[in-house]
Formats: sequence, structure tokens, C-alpha cells
Amino acid sequence: MVEMLVITDCDGKILYCNPAFEKITGYSKSETVGQNPRFLQSGKHSVEFYRELWSTIKQGSVWKGRLINRKKDATFYDQDSTISPIRDASGEISGFVALNLDVTEKVELQRQYLEAQKLESIGRLAGGLAHDFNNLLTVINGYADFLVHQCGPDERSRHYAEEIGKAGAHAASLTKQLLAFSRKQVIEPRVLDLNHAIRSAVPMLQRLIGEDIGLETHLASFSGRVMADPEQIHQIIMNLVINARDAMPDGGRIDIKTSDIDLSEDMASKHPDAKPGPCVLMSVIDTGHGMTEAVRPRIFEPFFTTKEIGKGTGLGLSTVYGIVRQSGGWIELWSEVGIGTSFNIYLPQNSGYVLPDPPASGALLKRGGETILLVEDHDAVRSYTRDALEKWGYRVVEASNGDQAIRVAADSAEEIHLLLTDVVMMGMNGHELSQRLINLRPNLKVVFLSGHTSEVLARRGLPDGMAFVQKPFSPDEIAAKVRKALDVSS
Repeated sequence: MVEMLVITDCDGKILYCNPAFEKITGYSKSETVGQNPRFLQSGKHSVEFYRELWSTIKQGSVWKGRLINRKKDATFYDQDSTISPIRDASGEISGFVALNLDVTEKVELQRQYLEAQKLESIGRLAGGLAHDFNNLLTVINGYADFLVHQCGPDERSRHYAEEIGKAGAHAASLTKQLLAFSRKQVIEPRVLDLNHAIRSAVPMLQRLIGEDIGLETHLASFSGRVMADPEQIHQIIMNLVINARDAMPDGGRIDIKTSDIDLSEDMASKHPDAKPGPCVLMSVIDTGHGMTEAVRPRIFEPFFTTKEIGKGTGLGLSTVYGIVRQSGGWIELWSEVGIGTSFNIYLPQNSGYVLPDPPASGALLKRGGETILLVEDHDAVRSYTRDALEKWGYRVVEASNGDQAIRVAADSAEEIHLLLTDVVMMGMNGHELSQRLINLRPNLKVVFLSGHTSEVLARRGLPDGMAFVQKPFSPDEIAAKVRKALDVSS
């Protein structure tokens, strides 16, 4: 690194500056010599800060510290400074020499790293909370669904059950967003065309933002594809556009752009999350009121919002952050008050084949008659899941843990067609249990269920591509997953 060198007299008047100083600050030597260094002051330091600095060097001591100064173009830069007295032949102080190292990039990387650490800690907390809520919501939402279907269309109790179900569904959506933020959501990624996903979302987005906001897309003609969960990509687009809409109460314009870029090592080194290589860049740009310097560092924190109470959960942008990171990408934010905001999302390219969307099926769910071994250590969840499966004609035998499940399987003379087991349980986990039961019954089908995060499931050895149900689930969802697993050929 090249150091800036500045020499002053006893009163602080600049006598000399080197070319590095000119290059970094933007001021030429002719503009600098004769000036006092205070012309570089940024306003970021107090009067006491400069008084202490000046007092130290006037007393003949060396001052070391970090300064934030202002360049000629009015932008700020950080420098690590060492200011030493210069003494004449008699030992008197005749001036000062300052060696200054530009550390702006280093400071920014440190800030980003600390921000990422903070968000990671919040994410771990969010993932733990989501698991507990998912167990509760499985029971609440499930039994509300039962009541809706058992009550007549005009019964008042049906209305009550529907309201419980709506509130439960909203709560389930919040826990899903917490898992997305923490990057622990169980996802189903596939190769997809980002341009196609944007085009598909535009009609719905236009309805969301209203007539006083223009929405334009500028999609590059590229072959770049990404590996991501289609539903999550839809969440990213929707949340960013809604955030842009809310920043333009008096109308404005939103632009969604894509481009195909090849990120160099040098470009990637400027962001702690970036990786060099071919990427797809998606930008969502608005002409809204922008963000202040105080707001920008907190914008991805869950539950942080600048909206009025009751106007938002504060999870929209945190969800975007989590999805982007879980998809192997990173996100950059630019915003200026009165001008607007730009979110730039970088996702690694993938050269795989884009599979067509699965066709919608209107077929009724097939009823079953097979025997299912249900293993769940949460009593209420186990009871609800048994009721849900019996509703669809299955015979259910229960166990509250792995050891009990093995005893039930060993003692049962009849065929057990499928194991439906929670993953995280005291003692033996669901994956270990499935392996032991398959040794006893080689034709056994297995479906896992959990309210835990994907990270926790991976630590339990759960393989990729397994049949899995995320809590909370409806009676029809669990029956459909079980039916699909049973119908798969061995």
C-alpha cells in the first residue's frame, strides 16, 4: 500500500504532500501547500478529538489513530495516521510529518463482516423460535381445518374456525420468513430462468403497486440461469417491489433489470460474500424517498421497519437477504435520500437444463388403507397427525420415540407400509430410526417431518431428496405426501 505523506510547519501549514496524497484526496499540490489540514475535515470527529490530537503532537509525542476525512469530490475516506514531531538541531519542534494509509476499503469490509456476523446470530435465534412455533401451529391450523370441514356452511362456528385458520396461516407465513432470513428453510432448488420468473411475476406486481407507479423491465438477452427455489425467487421479486412501492407514496417508477456478468477476483474481493465467476445480476431500482445513513445498516434486520405501527412486519427485506444467501448469492444496497434506492442481487450462474413447470393437477387425493407407523415426540402434534391420516382412511400405529417405535415394529405381525417420523427427537433421531427399521422391514417407505431448520436436519444425517414434510402442515398436505411415497415403486 502507498502511504500519503504530509509535512507541515509548527502551526500546521502544509509545506509538502506526495503524489499519493494528490491521487487519494483529489487535491493537487498547488491546492494543498499553504493550507491547514483542517480543510480535509469531514465533520465526523468532535472538537475534543482534534484538540487531543493537536495537544499530543505539540507536546512532542507521536499521535496514532484513525481519521475520517473528506476528498475534493465530497466523498469520505478512512485513513490510519501516524503524526510525529520534526525537531531541529537544537531539539525544538520545527514541524510535523504525517504518514497516512488509506484504509477505506478495509474499514468497509470489516463493517460488512461484522454486519454479516450480527445477522447470522439473529438468524440462529430466529431458526430456533420458528421450530417451536411450527409445532404449535401444526396443531392450531390442523384442527381449525378439521372444524371448517365439519361445520355447515351457515354455522357461526365455521366462521370462527375460518378466522382461526386465517390467523394461523399468517403466523405460519411469518415463521417461514424467519426461516428464510436465517437461511435454514428447507428448499427445493432447481435450475430456472430468472428472466422468465420476472416476466411471470409482472402482471401480479402491477396490480400490487397501483396505477400511479410505473413498472418497467429491462431484461438482458442472456443464457444465464440460476439454481434456486422458484417460490423463493418469487418472494425476492415481490418483497423488493412492495418495498419500493412503499417508498413512493406519491407515485414514481420501478425498474427491474438483469444482466450477465463475469465477476473478477478483484471485484469479488470487495465484498465478503462474493465469489468470482459468472453471475446473473438482478437490480430493482426505485425513485422513492431513499434511506438515511442511520437506516441503511439495519435494513436487513428482521422486524426492523420504518413504517407506521401495523403497516408492516419488518420481515420483507430480511427474507430477501436470507433467500439470496441461501441460494449462494449476495446483495448490495445503494440508497440516497431524495433520489431513490437500488438493490443489486448477484446469483451464481448455472448451465443446467431448465425443467418445465409441473402441470397443475385437479385430481382428487386418493384415499388409502395402508398401515402407517407414526413417530412423534410432541403429543399434540402426534394426535393431530393421527387424526389427519385416519381421516383419509389410513390405519395408524403410534410411538413417541425411536426405541418405542422399534418395539412396535418388532412386535407387530402385520405389514407396516410406511414410517412417518419426526427427525429431531430425544435419544434416537428419525434418520437413525428409519435405517434400523428398514433393516427389519426392507420394503418400508419413509417420510420425514420436522419444524426444525435445514441446518439441524443436515446434522442429523438426513439425505438430500428424501420425502419430507415441513411443519406446520394441513391434513391434505400430509396425506398427499404419504400417498406419493406409498405409490413410488420400490
